[in-house]
Amino acid sequence: MHIEFRHLRTIQAIYETGGLARAADKLNITQSALSHQIKGIEDQAGVELFVRRSKPLKLSAAGIKLLRAAERILPEVAALEAEFEGLQSGRSGRLHIAIECHACFEWLFPVLEQFRKAWPEVDVDIRPGLAFGALPALQKEQVDLVVSSDPETLDGVDFTPLFDYEPVFVASAQHPLAQKDYIEAEDFRGQTLITYPVDRARLDIFSQLLTPAKVEPDSIRPVELTAVILLLVASNRGVSVLPDWVVREVRYNSDYVTRPLTKTGLTRRLYAATRDDETAKPFMAHLIRLAKVEAVKLQRGAEA
Repeated sequence: MHIEFRHLRTIQAIYETGGLARAADKLNITQSALSHQIKGIEDQAGVELFVRRSKPLKLSAAGIKLLRAAERILPEVAALEAEFEGLQSGRSGRLHIAIECHACFEWLFPVLEQFRKAWPEVDVDIRPGLAFGALPALQKEQVDLVVSSDPETLDGVDFTPLFDYEPVFVASAQHPLAQKDYIEAEDFRGQTLITYPVDRARLDIFSQLLTPAKVEPDSIRPVELTAVILLLVASNRGVSVLPDWVVREVRYNSDYVTRPLTKTGLTRRLYAATRDDETAKPFMAHLIRLAKVEAVKLQRGAEA
């Protein structure tokens, strides 16, 4: 038996209106076409769908079974059509984000809070891009956006600049290095460096300063949370290097000092990596705009 969506809509319309004429009007077809359609379904099924000569028209046992199928299937079809329409119009979709910047969780959450209110139909998920290859995952469509400070030339991938930041040295106000105006690579010899639990190639302090200078700290202490890093630094258990916007509230706390790295300071840039055919999607473009605005707020907070 070949059942089509129009057959399900027909049986539902007749049940809801109680007669062929009203059902035909609801379906915007002629009563003759509706009668022909019913006969075709009954011929295929080999059973009658209605109790003949009943007013209002009543469904037979077989008709009720078909109605139950219509009540179950048609809402699912309608939901699927609405979802496809949302995808075509750019109102809905999937936005799975991978983050290669450990500290960026604290910056990204306010952005996503604004985003979800504007785009409630977009499925948002976050994956730390530190335990897997985030950019290859982007190319394979396993994630949709990667926050990274290390742009690469990749086929089919756009790197949109988000904002610049400065990695800064953070130490206890009682630490000997607190007396210096700026910190150089050699100053890290003999120090306990407190960092996020990330491969050193992804840490600015190593990629931009220590590795090129071939300097190794006395020890490295990995810590997951920024608040705990700052607690340990304030207790003079080690020193750290964090993005300037992360430590914006620390600048005027008497327990800490922040100093630039090198006499001229270091500047890094964060990017949003997306597949080039999705960069201009309405919700993707809006997220990137929100990210830039939030970054300005962070930087102004650091300067205040």
